[in-house]
Amino acid sequence: MPLPASFLLRSLLWLLAAAVVIALGLLRWGGSLLIASNGPPGQVDAAIVLQGSVVAEKARVAGAMDLLRRGLADRALLSVPKESYWGQSIPPLARSFLQQNYGDLASRVDFCETDAEVNSTIQEAQALSPCIQQHRWRSIVIVTSNYHTRRAQILWRRIARQNPNLGIWVEGVTDPEFKPPWWRHRQSAKIWLTEASKLVWAMLGG
Repeated sequence: MPLPASFLLRSLLWLLAAAVVIALGLLRWGGSLLIASNGPPGQVDAAIVLQGSVVAEKARVAGAMDLLRRGLADRALLSVPKESYWGQSIPPLARSFLQQNYGDLASRVDFCETDAEVNSTIQEAQALSPCIQQHRWRSIVIVTSNYHTRRAQILWRRIARQNPNLGIWVEGVTDPEFKPPWWRHRQSAKIWLTEASKLVWAMLGG
């Protein structure tokens, strides 16, 4: 028998109300869903700086240098591509930048070069693992943009299963490209939609 029209109307209204509540929740707390608060409980062997946009990279490097300055990390490792768009080697350029902006702290920074094919968090984690093992570090903190911390934590801990003796934490830094509230800024909204979809995929095992 067909369902009464009143029942269908009530069901539609409940679905609409649920959608409105979910939408309001995402507007209010959506940014926090992407952020994992899992900084190091104490001193670690190294702070690992993940690659990002020019603006994001500067913020992430500054975050790692702050960890060195505060004595929360012994060294820092910067993930960098092997060469720039114009064929220049990146480490010398990065070293010069660090010396100009951070002085003596630059001597405590190492570099790990990645291939051009590395274009995802999981690929970057796999590419950096040999560098981490080469230094024989046992505790690291991943330094990345705050909106990237939850997904980075999931993927890096997945990689860490291959090295159970390695302790991994994640430190998020404020990224100028991701401004709260995220839905009021075009760039922030674009970042949120992209990162949220990637986070769901990572949580599903992708």
